[in-house]
Amino acid sequence: MSYKAGYVGLIGQPNAGKSSLMNYIIKEKVSIVTNKPQTTRRRILGIHTAEQAQIVFIDAPGVIKATKGLNSFLEKEAMDVIRESDALVAVLSLDQGTAEEAEQILEMVKSSRKPWVAVINKIDLDEKFHRVLILKEMIQKFGGKAILISTQKPEDDYRTDFLKAIEDILPEATHPLYEDDIYTTENMRELVAEIVREQCFENLNYEIPYQLAVQVRKYDEEAKPCPKIYVDVLVAKDSQKPILIGKGAELIKKISQKSRQELEKIIGEKIFLEVNVVVKDNWFEHLQTMKELGYVIERK
Repeated sequence: MSYKAGYVGLIGQPNAGKSSLMNYIIKEKVSIVTNKPQTTRRRILGIHTAEQAQIVFIDAPGVIKATKGLNSFLEKEAMDVIRESDALVAVLSLDQGTAEEAEQILEMVKSSRKPWVAVINKIDLDEKFHRVLILKEMIQKFGGKAILISTQKPEDDYRTDFLKAIEDILPEATHPLYEDDIYTTENMRELVAEIVREQCFENLNYEIPYQLAVQVRKYDEEAKPCPKIYVDVLVAKDSQKPILIGKGAELIKKISQKSRQELEKIIGEKIFLEVNVVVKDNWFEHLQTMKELGYVIERK
């Protein structure tokens, strides 16, 4: 039996469910998930290793059009994932805004000239289930294979069928791309920043989540009696700081507590977490700050 391995990009509109799909397939929390679009800001790798194949899934930002700032980075990041992947998954959801949005994603993966399949996600939305047939016909028109998935249902059949379809389109390989005992390439500092940002998204409204960033200032693994982590949440305006802190510092305490609880599940031990709010005027317009936060693609 031949061995297969490769990178598989998850491509879709914002809020199509790409991050939930990644976590569902990997069976670990790899990507953060919120109900707000554009939660994913940079590519995240999730690794599934089996006896006959290793699939490296890449969770890409949702497809958007922009010419400057953070949104420009998100667009470039998604396009780079398409270019660098061996195969692609078009992630379509039953609550997709319009048929045109679904067609845009299908056109992108098809025009890449790479092997691809399409996932129809969120099939647990009973009131929208009639859209399954519409999306299936659309996928067929583009020459693709449709796979139905609900990340909210416990049945493992969805996952098995999906992984089999991906293995079928992977290139042959002589060995795995990564060690077989890891499920992501993210380091702990990156995971900490993402979890804190997830909680900010979950607990804030209006434009503030899209104008904040998270930076791990210090991560002391050797501290006693437990690791100590110090995090800065950057906001773009003075007026945003008191909103994020909340009355009596209640909101920032809630974000910190929820983040700590989530991180302790991942790390497997108690931690000390301190979250501070720092104003950095229009940080997304400053190249150096964007680089420090990892929001600049360095061309080779």
